Amino acid sequence: MTVGQATQRKWDAQDWKDFVHTGPGTLAGTYLRRFWQPVYLSEDLPIDTSVPIRIMSEDFTLYRGNSGLAHILDFRCAHRGTQLSTGWVEGDNIRCFYHGWLYDSSGQCVDQPAEPDPFSQKVRIRSYPTEEYLGLVFAYLGDGEAPPLPRYPLYDNAVIEPEFYTRACNYFQDLENDPVHGAFVHARGRRRPIPQVSTEESEWGMTADSTYPDGSVRITQWGLPNLHVVQTAPDGGSRDEWRDTMHWKVPIDDTHELSFRVNFVRVTGDAARRYVDQRADRKSHGSEAFDPQLSEAILAGKMHVREIFDRKDIYVVTVEDDVAQIGQGAITDRSTHRLGRSDVTVILFRKIWERELRALAEGRPLKQWRWTELTIPEDRGGLQRRDQPG
Repeated sequence: MTVGQATQRKWDAQDWKDFVHTGPGTLAGTYLRRFWQPVYLSEDLPIDTSVPIRIMSEDFTLYRGNSGLAHILDFRCAHRGTQLSTGWVEGDNIRCFYHGWLYDSSGQCVDQPAEPDPFSQKVRIRSYPTEEYLGLVFAYLGDGEAPPLPRYPLYDNAVIEPEFYTRACNYFQDLENDPVHGAFVHARGRRRPIPQVSTEESEWGMTADSTYPDGSVRITQWGLPNLHVVQTAPDGGSRDEWRDTMHWKVPIDDTHELSFRVNFVRVTGDAARRYVDQRADRKSHGSEAFDPQLSEAILAGKMHVREIFDRKDIYVVTVEDDVAQIGQGAITDRSTHRLGRSDVTVILFRKIWERELRALAEGRPLKQWRWTELTIPEDRGGLQRRDQPG
């Protein structure tokens, strides 16, 4: 839906305050579809593979052709509506499992083997712009010409670690995760210092400074509309191996999200090789694993979060965040929230989203979010301490 199409119906304050519903025809969904979204890990899509994906309550067909390029088409064959991903890849085309109709990467039907008088030139399904970057498959699911895919040259020489997990709650809850939560969610039974948080809108979205009692500062950033950036120190790593992590929070539907996470470890040479070996060793021992059954058990009262604090076979931070986010309900009721001074990032983030959704609804220009190297500070001195995960 374009801006012009969005204004064909009458939107009101209920719509531009609704950040959570992102299906076709929703205002928030229209906004998100104006941006490239990660939809899959590149390494999980081998050549000659097709898979179904669901993004913002819509189903699609993702496949990788013989050329190595990834392609996204509509979910169903135009013939009788069967699921196209159950077919097989031929070159850079995909053939339907049911009656063999063949589609090229533009969605054009190019073969109907059971038809004595083929009419394939009249049949076309929708295709979507697709690019790969940072180990992720990105898709543009909006109308009109896709904008350039954002690039982050600051990290061109970094060790890149792409990964993802799913979470059984609305994506916006994760986007609102505030800097103060670490002093409690990730305290693991120990007393943690609570930061004073200040925040402001940036060219890219929003930046928050968390100042701790010892004077150290942690910088957290949001890239609008649904990108969250933090800095952490990997377990066992030196200070030179601190990493920036980009988190894209992508709705699967209104009650489930995909969290695509790319770690950028800014090391080179021997340090890079050492870090990669250490990370591979941690993965082989399961310390990077995430088990959603643990958070389910904690939320059901069958165990307590304290029981996982000392476990080395799982990624404890993700489980802790899972409990905090899903514990708000699949879709939190924001009308009941009572926000305080420590919630400055939540308040500003909602205001920015409401402003942009209202502009979209009224057909007014939207802010053009722009990443620059100045957005991520080069001076790392005094940033997040090692004892403040997540």
